[in-house]
Amino acid sequence: MYLVGNLMLDLINSQKSWKPKGIGGLTLGADPISNAIAFTSYLKDAPLEAFVVRKEPKKHGTMLWIEGNVTSGDSVVIIEDVVTTGGSTIKAIDRAKECGLNVLGVVVLIDRQEAERKR
Repeated sequence: MYLVGNLMLDLINSQKSWKPKGIGGLTLGADPISNAIAFTSYLKDAPLEAFVVRKEPKKHGTMLWIEGNVTSGDSVVIIEDVVTTGGSTIKAIDRAKECGLNVLGVVVLIDRQEAERKR
């Protein structure tokens, strides 16, 4: 948590044009990474909100695609644990945009580069 939170937060902060309110991605893979980044950002007095993009909305409760303290118009960074083909990343981006979030970019922990191998 310490290492991933610090490295990923540094990567997000290195993008000078990015000023996100939140970080998150498709549940379940992005959840621990987003939480590590949010925790680290809080310790560094520049808190980011972690959020979850559901694969499908729950049938009860809020029934939302996005869960967390972000609302339409907020700028966010999509987090991904592993990218193989990019399908989950695209799904998270599309859901976030459909919910009115401004997606600044994507940060990935591991890129298997499968898309490039298939060319």
